[in-house]
Amino acid sequence: MRGIQVALAATDEGGLAVTWRLSGDPAGMRIPQAGQALSRDRLWAHTCCELFVGAAGGEAYREFNFSPGGQWMAFDFASYRQRVADPALPAPCIEVGTDAAGLLLKAVLPAACLPAGEYHLALTAVVELADGSHRYWALRHPPGHPDFHHRDGFALVLKGPTP
Repeated sequence: MRGIQVALAATDEGGLAVTWRLSGDPAGMRIPQAGQALSRDRLWAHTCCELFVGAAGGEAYREFNFSPGGQWMAFDFASYRQRVADPALPAPCIEVGTDAAGLLLKAVLPAACLPAGEYHLALTAVVELADGSHRYWALRHPPGHPDFHHRDGFALVLKGPTP
């Protein structure tokens, strides 16, 4: 595993396209394959790209997990790690590819998946290596052990469409 890059782009419909590039020899990573049965509640336990979204000024946030196997899951939280009912959302479009340089995963979220107005993002990834160990990446890690739910990690501010 050599590095991770993430790119963001707004869609014409008010959604968000997020592309993760995990650079490194794919043979050195455990990458879930299309059709591989994984628990949707535990996609994060394997190589997984993640996005956390919280409206500005609030404690609530939404977590998205995107597996290279094509599965995805969204979780809603009322506040730090206080999970509430899972949201009914339109499915994102997920594209996955691997080559000698690594893994590319692109997820396009419809506007209905995002809060209106200003919101804060945490961009993260879990990489399961071939030996079964894990690496945790975030645009910003709060002090201490990796904790993607910590609001200090929501480092990027975007403005979405207002109703």
